[in-house]
Amino acid sequence: MATKTTDMNKMIQDMMGAFPVDTKAMQEAFKSQAAFGEKMTKVVLDAAEKSAEVSNTWTKATLAKMGEMSTVKNDPADYTKSMTDFASASAEMAAEHMAAFAEIAKKVQMDSVELMMAAGKDMSAEATAAMNKATADMTAAAKKATDEVAAATKKVSAAAK
Repeated sequence: MATKTTDMNKMIQDMMGAFPVDTKAMQEAFKSQAAFGEKMTKVVLDAAEKSAEVSNTWTKATLAKMGEMSTVKNDPADYTKSMTDFASASAEMAAEHMAAFAEIAKKVQMDSVELMMAAGKDMSAEATAAMNKATADMTAAAKKATDEVAAATKKVSAAAK
């Protein structure tokens, strides 16, 4: 009676080979992350551009007021009035421009939340689809592996008799 030894290494390799790896899902996840990064970058760059415009406008207005303040006056009291006017205008400009910065920040916040919510929905849908596919693939692979183990066990039992 000759017995044939079952190659367990081969059986385990075959079982592991039967479990699928879905690289397409990984590629899609990477693409989704890249698209999200692109959209967030657009939001940030847009805010930076608008912020630079506000800063530039504020600087130009301040320099213009300083030019007015630095002109020669006939009466010494005019210097005091000029400084008071400059201080008043500076305070008014600060309030205006800080409000503009606040609007930029508010828009960035709203756009970011909107993008995060959309990305969350997309990722949830992708994850659900990937998990459903993986579950189906794993169930089929597990059934195939179980059948192969059962067949190998039968062969070993038959050879042992």
